[in-house]
Amino acid sequence: MLFSRRSIFLRLLPGLAGGAAVSALPEAVGANTPVYPVQKVVYHLSEPTRVNFVMGNIKNHIDGKGGPEKVKIVLVIHGPALAAFRASRASPDLRRQTEMRAVDGVSFVACGNTLKALKLQTGDLLGKFDIADEGGVVRIADLQQQGYLYIRP
Repeated sequence: MLFSRRSIFLRLLPGLAGGAAVSALPEAVGANTPVYPVQKVVYHLSEPTRVNFVMGNIKNHIDGKGGPEKVKIVLVIHGPALAAFRASRASPDLRRQTEMRAVDGVSFVACGNTLKALKLQTGDLLGKFDIADEGGVVRIADLQQQGYLYIRP
């Protein structure tokens, strides 16, 4: 039985197409895998009983991403939790954690409304705090509009 070139080609075509699709599969999967150069996250803290827990979460987050260069974290603190960050009253453990997270590049933001209510100045707080004059929750919303992921542990 004689086969024409066209007949042979048409019989082989489905197999060739399937082989080409399978060989291209890893490349296609890789092309659709998202790449996140630096993850941007805003942590929200207002409860004084959760201060150490949140600070531990931030450390774990940095470690889980592979280091501080892989994540940009802003911790916005307002309400009763801000009192824990008073330099004159802070526990040695919180003082150490705050210093370590600052070295990791974590930005600390204090609610301006809470500072006024507690009659505190930025110099009264541990480390370097930015002030959210517009309010802590407003700053959180602004950061979310800038693409920050919101976490409230």
